[in-house]
Amino acid sequence: MTSAATLDDDARPILARLRAAIEGALEGKPDAVELGIVCLLARGHLLIEDVPGVGKTTLARALARAVGGDLRRIQFTSDLLPSDVLGVSIFDQRTQAFVLRQGPVFANMLLADELNRASPRTQSALLEAMNEGQVSLDGQTLPLPEPFFVIATQNPEDFAGTYPLPESQLDRFMMRIHIGYPPGHVEQRLLLAGSLDRTADVPQVLDPQRLVLLQREVDRVKFDPSLATYLHAVVAASRVSPLVAIGASPRAAINLARAARARAKVRGRDYCIADDIHDLAVPVLSHRIRLAAQAEGYMPTYEEAEATVRDLVARVPVPL
Repeated sequence: MTSAATLDDDARPILARLRAAIEGALEGKPDAVELGIVCLLARGHLLIEDVPGVGKTTLARALARAVGGDLRRIQFTSDLLPSDVLGVSIFDQRTQAFVLRQGPVFANMLLADELNRASPRTQSALLEAMNEGQVSLDGQTLPLPEPFFVIATQNPEDFAGTYPLPESQLDRFMMRIHIGYPPGHVEQRLLLAGSLDRTADVPQVLDPQRLVLLQREVDRVKFDPSLATYLHAVVAASRVSPLVAIGASPRAAINLARAARARAKVRGRDYCIADDIHDLAVPVLSHRIRLAAQAEGYMPTYEEAEATVRDLVARVPVPL
């Protein structure tokens, strides 16, 4: 295994190769690629929301291929059961005993495709796995492999056949990001190529052991006390705003600090700056707040939540 000291010296070129490998599959979306890498290094979980066919699954597969390790994919549907995710005990006729058959959650990288098409009961099966890195089955507590990273995709809530993710589930995701339509010149190249999926050509840049070392290096990135004051002011603003019914939680604040450290590492720094917090506030906080309904029966959209967080951050003074 590569030593921590050696890896620290090699982190910048490794991360540059990781970014290049993923951008080769999802061309024209450097911001989404960077956020995916930041979330991975920060030991978070990533929720990608957008309309079908814009590259959500492509980004998830490219991240998984570039990092290596065991990748499992679950296509979430309305009839999926929790046992299809976690596993189930099956009676073995030969041994006359029940044998636990582990589900696809026992992997380094879990691609939960169209998560919000499953019922709330099945969605909640991932809560313990995402928060504790373990699964409780038949009275046993089983640890998940390290690293463990969930990349979930979902369609917008107004699409037919979707179930809104509960707040407890959303809070387990460090970030919620969008892909958006590709730039015109990229889409024209895709038309000529005749295929949207280019993940088969993504090289493996890391292995799970080296990724764990990188994640530990993120913990050593310097975070000045003045930045902690700034971050707390951003989170506190969400709790007192009349536009917000439920503000960001302490877990959200901790996730924002971890993501800021990871972004500094991705950008070649061993210290955080205010821009790391400012630029990550929307993807880290917007899915964790609940806006106050302006009219009875009206449900605010995710876009409104993002705009609200963006406005709150703009009003908080940045430390000099």
